[in-house]
Parts: sequence; C-alpha cells; structure tokens
Amino acid sequence: MFISLAFSEDAGDAYAVAPAVYIDCQDCDFQFIKQEIPFVNHAIDRAVADVYILVTTRETASEGIEHTLTFIGQHKFEGKNDTLCFVSETQDSEDKIRKALVQKLKLGLMRYIAKTAIADDVDISSAEKTRPKVAPDRWNNWVFSVSIQTYLEGEQLSSYIATYTTVSVARITDQWKLETSAYYDYDRNRFQIDDTTTISSVTKDYGAGAFIVKSINEHWSVAAGYDIYSSTYRNKDITFFVYPALEYDIFPYSQSTRRELRISYKIGYVYNDYTEETIYDKIEEKLFHESISATLDMKQPWGSVGTTLAGYNYFHDFSKNRVTLLGDLSLHLIKGFSLDLYGYASWIHDRISLPKRDLTPEEIMLKIRQQATQYDYYMSIGLTYTFGSLYSNIVNPRFGD
Repeated sequence: MFISLAFSEDAGDAYAVAPAVYIDCQDCDFQFIKQEIPFVNHAIDRAVADVYILVTTRETASEGIEHTLTFIGQHKFEGKNDTLCFVSETQDSEDKIRKALVQKLKLGLMRYIAKTAIADDVDISSAEKTRPKVAPDRWNNWVFSVSIQTYLEGEQLSSYIATYTTVSVARITDQWKLETSAYYDYDRNRFQIDDTTTISSVTKDYGAGAFIVKSINEHWSVAAGYDIYSSTYRNKDITFFVYPALEYDIFPYSQSTRRELRISYKIGYVYNDYTEETIYDKIEEKLFHESISATLDMKQPWGSVGTTLAGYNYFHDFSKNRVTLLGDLSLHLIKGFSLDLYGYASWIHDRISLPKRDLTPEEIMLKIRQQATQYDYYMSIGLTYTFGSLYSNIVNPRFGD
C-alpha cells in the first residue's frame, strides 16, 4: 500500500498558521524540497522553527546509504518528536533519492500539519500495491569497487599529472565487518625554470590492507588487521603492520547517526625496510607499536561536533611518540548566528624513517621527501550572521543559485 498526499491550491493562504520548518541536511536539494513541500514555512533559522528536522546518514553493508530523519517539535509542538528512515542504494539516481527524502518529509510532517488550520486542505488517498518480494542476495553481502582517477594540469612552463587507483572488497553484516583494499598513487610535477633548467619531482605510494571487526554487543567490538605499503616520500621501501584492536562506544552503536563516543586501543608489530639509511642509522627495523584514541561525533539541534584525540608510541623508545587532535564544530549560537570551527594539530616525535643525509632544496620545496618537524597544524574559523525575512519559501532558478 502507498499513500499519496494532495494539498489545496489555497494552502498557501494559511502560511500564518502553517508550521515553520527548519531542515538541517548536508547535501539536500533544498530548491526541490521547497517546490515539493510548499505548504509549510521554510525557516532560515533553527530558533524560529516549529519543527526542526535533522537528516543524518550512514553507510549500509552494500555501500548504500541509510537516511535517518529526526523530527523535533519546538515551541507549540514541544515534545512531539518522531524518527523516520529509508535506504538508498548505490545505483539510485540523485532524483530517486531526493524524491524518497521528500516523501519521508511529507509523511513526518503530517502529525504537525494535522494540528493547524491547513489540515482541512490535505487529501490522503491510498491504493493497493503488490508487496515486493525480498530477492535472494546471490553476492551474500559482498561488495566490490574499482576506482581509477587521473588529474592533468599545466601551462607553458609547468605541468602536473597524477593517477590514483583503488580496489576494495567489503562484506558487512550486523555481526561482522570485513574490508580490504589496495591502492596505487603516482604524482609528477615538472617546472621549466629557463631554457636550460628543468626541475621535476615524482612521488609514488602503493599498498594494501585488510580489517575485520566482530560485534560483541551494543558497546563493545574487537578487530584485527594489517597494512602493507611503500612510499618514496616517507623513505620506505616496505612497511608491514599487523595488529589486534578493541573498541568501546559509551553510547549504543544503534545511536550512531546522532551520537558516538568511541574509545579504541590498537597494538601491533611493525616491520620497516627503508629506501635510504635513516637518521638513526637503520636500513630496516622490527618494532612494536600502540595507539589509543577517543572520538566524539554528535549531531544535535544546537549543531554538530566531531573530534578525535589520539596518541601513538613505539615500545622500544617511548620518546618516539605522537599526539594528534582534530575536530570540527558547528554551533547555532543565537538567532541568526552560527559558528564553524575546524582544526588539526599534531605533536610529532615519531618520524623514525627520515633519511640520514641532508635533503636537497628541490626535495624540500617540491615535497619529494618528508622533513623533520616537531609539530604541524591547521585551523579555520567562520562566523555567519543571517537576518531579514524569517522564511524562504520562494524558489527562483534563473541563472542558478
């Protein structure tokens, strides 16, 4: 059975009593949403909305997307909350996904519309529809992906070419998660200084890895994996890393679209075969390594936050360590004001693969070889203030957005 909704052409006259709705969605087609849902006031600020709708996503086992729509009543609808979900597949077009999203938005808004004067303008009809049979999965939840990307850029005196190839295989169920992948990355820069001088740089990275996770309960998971790679930039012919891992989520995993606080611990064996002799007079090493991290992800009516604090060290020398902090924060401060922060900082004392010899100016400027440093960082901050009309119901597609 399906339900279709029809609205009177006069519904727009009821905007004075129609609910104000704010949709918090990262990649939604808002122009399409406004065209398809003209019977509410589309608020430009969460604070004035009667209904706040948070749209979150997470990947499914078949690399589809589960869309969760959380309806939160505010002001006159305080305490009236609801949650709806739908799943889109990898082969679904953008049009199919946005239509499914609009359908769920309409269904979720009905309980609020029913409490307003425009409820009498709503016509609900239904028709019988054969229930789809669940087709057997001949792939047994296995998903394969191959990606090849090439970038080419240039002008008369310089050129840049890069290729990036990945192959991945995954199988994800409620109890098990297996992911394996391989990649090859090639970058070349060329600069002509004058008629007789040309500087070129080439970096190559390739590798493979696998990761398997077993669900224990709503809070605990165990895992194991390996990584093997080669990097001209990091002075490594071969690095092989094998490890077990343990994770605890303070919130249940079932709430992951809204909030997560995961604490992970990993310990493993590392074998390094270096291209050149290192600053510690090594051409190869066999070491043990550990890491611990805490990750917080939250999407709430007040905004969203995502941050990770991680520490790494080698057992043979605890002074060879690294601490990394990264995160992003988006806050709806007060009416019309929003604050966006992004930052990354790392305190670095574990670059044991640095070449012993001095780097050439070309290797430094073109980033052909990794350099010694005790830290690196990045930060951005943005403040937005929006004022004027509280609603944005009009759609005008001329000359684009």
